[in-house]
Amino acid sequence: MKIKQRYTKMINWFEKTVQNNETELFYTNTFQLLIAVILSAQCTDKRVNMVTPFLFKTFPTPESLACSNKNIVYEYIKNISYPNNKSKYLVNMSKVLISNYNGEIPSNVYELIKLPGVGRKTANIIASIAFGIPAIAVDTHVFRVSNRIGLTNNAQTPLQTERTLTKYIPKKLWIKAHNCLILHGKYICTSRMPKCFNCKLNENCDYYSNKLTKR
Repeated sequence: MKIKQRYTKMINWFEKTVQNNETELFYTNTFQLLIAVILSAQCTDKRVNMVTPFLFKTFPTPESLACSNKNIVYEYIKNISYPNNKSKYLVNMSKVLISNYNGEIPSNVYELIKLPGVGRKTANIIASIAFGIPAIAVDTHVFRVSNRIGLTNNAQTPLQTERTLTKYIPKKLWIKAHNCLILHGKYICTSRMPKCFNCKLNENCDYYSNKLTKR
């Protein structure tokens, strides 16, 4: 199957079947979303959502978080992955927001990347969810699903994956496609024991085709 046909079938299926394609992270403003996304790196959204209510209540603004220190913040997030690094990122990120951006979250991806703890994936998520700027953030789910289905010809890096996805997916659908691929990776095309027989994309999937061949 040609790659354009594969993309067309995937997009059509997502458009028809996926209704709720919002992020599963809890937040009420852009600052909270930024914190939650930083914490979600190599950690489940469910676990992040367990710690953020107390964190948000204690540090509701960049100013309040910047006035704290990594040891205090650590106590709030110690039950998620890499709490030492992330507590440092959160404090330093808040300080940079105040000193360079008057406490406001920038909408530009290249400005967002300048914040401690913010890589391209996080920047794309903030730009798309908070500001409605078309972007496809490539996390582990998007990277895995794209390679398995055969959307990216075995891309070796998230950036290669992003470039291929944005090439073939219409720009107006980037945000939805990103969220759909994440949800598909979380609940169907899981890292271990993917639910191939329950997947409506299996007839267009390289991974499933190879799996049947080996049986």
